[in-house]
Amino acid sequence: MKPLIQFARVGFSYDPQRPVLQDCDFELHAGQRVGLIGANGSGKTTLLGLTVGLLKPTAGRIEAFGRLRTREADFYEVRCRAGLLFQDSDDQLFCPTVAEDVAFGPLNLGRDRREVDQIVRQTLDSLGLAGYESRITYRLSGGEKRLVALATLLAMNPDVLLLDEPATGLDEQATERVLETLAGLPQAMLIVSHDRAFLKHLTRAALRLNQGRLEPSEW
Repeated sequence: MKPLIQFARVGFSYDPQRPVLQDCDFELHAGQRVGLIGANGSGKTTLLGLTVGLLKPTAGRIEAFGRLRTREADFYEVRCRAGLLFQDSDDQLFCPTVAEDVAFGPLNLGRDRREVDQIVRQTLDSLGLAGYESRITYRLSGGEKRLVALATLLAMNPDVLLLDEPATGLDEQATERVLETLAGLPQAMLIVSHDRAFLKHLTRAALRLNQGRLEPSEW
């Protein structure tokens, strides 16, 4: 079966003298969960950005959902089908209230208002955020923002989840709720985390970014 996401000898550099990624080969298949580890600054967040077209590779090929993706227009479908959780929740949340943030994606996918309202309630409830619909987003704690940012992705029901440090800022109870929620989902996942126990609970394989290259690793 063709992979959902495929990198072929992908390279990327912010500075031509200091490549971030070199000759990266990677495949993510339906239902697969992969942990991505590496030192700070090794390129993990960069790799996620390349997957959805926020950055453009300086070498190699990126295919997503059976098509080569090169232009900005190619990535519109990718961003609808691959949900990226940003490392900083403030980069993801931009509506006045929690309900508006969570509803934004499904509404833009063409869902009707009644269905979206139900999706919002169910998604928030699954993450322990029942009753948060009218809360002002910018007044939430860091952990609460993290959960709402995750809810904005889950509400769109994407084929792939690209999660950049999903447990950052969460207390033990919230972390357990996120683990339980993610473990019950069918989507393919690529999860960046420094929390090895978190990754070990959710994934069956891990990759390490080391000196710009991907290599198999244990958690």
